[in-house]
Amino acid sequence: MTARTAHLGMLLWAALVGLSFPAVGLMGELPPMLLTALRFAIACLGLWPLAHRAEGFALARRAAPVYVLMGLCLAGFFGAMFWAAHHATALSMATLYVTVPLLAYGLGLGLRVERLAWRLPAILALGAVGALALAYAEALVRGGQMRFGIGEAVFFVGCVCSALYPVLSKWGLNAGRLPASAAVRTFWSLGLGGVLIGVLGVLVEPVSRFAAMSWSDALLLVYLGLFSSALTFWLMQRATLVLTPGAITAYGYLVPFVSMLVLFLRAPQSLDWVWLPGSLMVLAAIALLLRHDADTERKAGDSARTQAD
Repeated sequence: MTARTAHLGMLLWAALVGLSFPAVGLMGELPPMLLTALRFAIACLGLWPLAHRAEGFALARRAAPVYVLMGLCLAGFFGAMFWAAHHATALSMATLYVTVPLLAYGLGLGLRVERLAWRLPAILALGAVGALALAYAEALVRGGQMRFGIGEAVFFVGCVCSALYPVLSKWGLNAGRLPASAAVRTFWSLGLGGVLIGVLGVLVEPVSRFAAMSWSDALLLVYLGLFSSALTFWLMQRATLVLTPGAITAYGYLVPFVSMLVLFLRAPQSLDWVWLPGSLMVLAAIALLLRHDADTERKAGDSARTQAD
């Protein structure tokens, strides 16, 4: 798979993730952690036909600890997000989430799956500023305020977990601990993560609230499980073969951009110049990222041909 194919997949990832938020908003008031565990279970069922036939599906001794850590990352992020949603403002959480790509780059340097250079961090910083501008534009339109308290501190820990997930995936691949199949890696990480989130949900959430689930909620849950969980994590794992964690997580900057477009479709009166600076910076960062990886891939090909000669 080429870097261009991986980038196209991550563009689809950003669109699916951005569209999942309106879908979640259509669901009734159901226990969020248990709902996430069910989404992951549905995702694993959807991945099963592809994963169980792939090489390396059996849970090997070398791979199991990495999958457990990846599952803990997912449980840590979603657990922190759901808890912080009741103790932090939406603007604060959106602002903190833009740190994920830079955190992934820093953690990737520590585990030697990123290279120390100036171009990628500069691109990530540009995208972060653009995403921040979009978050503040949304705050001006919908209202909100920035603060930092215990809720924000917990969510920042969740952001670290989110950044660590692709870093561990890349490290496991480079170390030969994880199989090449993206479906297998997605299946086991979501499966173990779903179990951990489900256990946490049973301990802190009222299971009886699921009695209020309607048929429309169930259909939305299936959609979210297959597309917003199975497909998005598979696209991320597939991109891990050729992209670095920083480049992969940088596509998170496009999520508020997609949400902005959905907002314009639902409420055209929200269209305002205040959205323009952040949109331009995010789009510029993604364009520079595509060019950066294309240059890297070309240099690698030139180097390989030189050695062959």
